[in-house]
Amino acid sequence: MKLLKIAENVGEFQAVDGQYRTVDEITKDDLLRLVDRTLFEDDVEFDPYDEKSLKNQAHQVIYKSVLQKLQDLRNRRREFVDESARLFLEDYQRYREPP
Repeated sequence: MKLLKIAENVGEFQAVDGQYRTVDEITKDDLLRLVDRTLFEDDVEFDPYDEKSLKNQAHQVIYKSVLQKLQDLRNRRREFVDESARLFLEDYQRYREPP
């Protein structure tokens, strides 16, 4: 599933409704959803950044930044998930065990 794509010289992201919207409309909630999907779904794809394909300079900056962050997260997702689990393991065990 493609989360970021370049179409008709415009950077786009997949919104919650499955439709694509321009990257200059992205919100904090959209970013959190993209991060979640990048971490926990295996079939995530992104179009590579291509400055020549993106005519709008704002789209270039936003698309490149979001793409780099999501790709880095994708490459380090196992490490991130393991670290998150360790942070909450002690609390989980404390509440799971009867007093």
